Amino acid sequence: MKFVQFTYKNKPNEIRVGYLDDDKVIDLNKALPELPTTLLEILRNEQMEKIFGFCGCVSKPATESMSAIDLKAPITGMDKVLCIGLNYKDHCEEQNLTPPEVPMIFSKFASTVVGPSDAVKLRTAVTDKVDWEVELCVVIGKPTSNVKAADAFDYIFGYTVAQDISARDWQKAKNGGQFLLGKSMDTFCPIGPCIATSNEISDPQKLKIQCSVNGVLKQSSCTDQLVHKIQDVIERLSSVMTLLPGDIILTGTPGGVGMYRSPPEYLKPGDVVQSYIQDIGTLETKIEKF
Repeated sequence: MKFVQFTYKNKPNEIRVGYLDDDKVIDLNKALPELPTTLLEILRNEQMEKIFGFCGCVSKPATESMSAIDLKAPITGMDKVLCIGLNYKDHCEEQNLTPPEVPMIFSKFASTVVGPSDAVKLRTAVTDKVDWEVELCVVIGKPTSNVKAADAFDYIFGYTVAQDISARDWQKAKNGGQFLLGKSMDTFCPIGPCIATSNEISDPQKLKIQCSVNGVLKQSSCTDQLVHKIQDVIERLSSVMTLLPGDIILTGTPGGVGMYRSPPEYLKPGDVVQSYIQDIGTLETKIEKF
């Protein structure tokens, strides 16, 4: 299944949970009124089996047209947004760097998460070096602590597309070498358009991954380029902290980012970024001035 969060255009403040049915949406809150109205609360309350049971019993549930809704970030309000740096071989190669021996972990604030109908808004007065980074994003489905790599996939709810938007000047020079401010400006973590449940993805480490800016292909790779595999990252993280339902892990970006192009290229208001991952979908993000 491919889960979404959305609002009706005539009720823009009411978040609802649904899943995709080709080019339409099943409104789960209409079908199951007792469900929470956010995916995070459904995961926290362990109510996913109720949804799977509904889907198994109803052959033709009522659908909603995409023209009647706005897609939002498929999950919000999570406790943690964790990211892996230098985790694609081709991204290390474009910088002439040796891949790190252990995963390089940093974080973004959960408040940076936005969705398909939201713009990335640039604070042009303080940064002019904002970069794209398409990433496969892991969504944790249940409390995860001291989990071994062999069991890690049992704790994954699903996968979505993410952009680790990065103000390179703040990431590299304006904050003492610490990533946080360059990674956590408002709107700097678009995700979506949906979360494909883990049973939809036969092998998350063999997926085509691409990013285009204004229709021009910038990144094109495969998740088999991951230096540190998803299961190993989950083992490492869960050895020092408990991952909670709804937490997300951005697993790294492939080569082709703007900073290492010749000459360097950066995002500006008016740009449109399309981020694609095989078997999940395409996240389109507009760039605006803050």
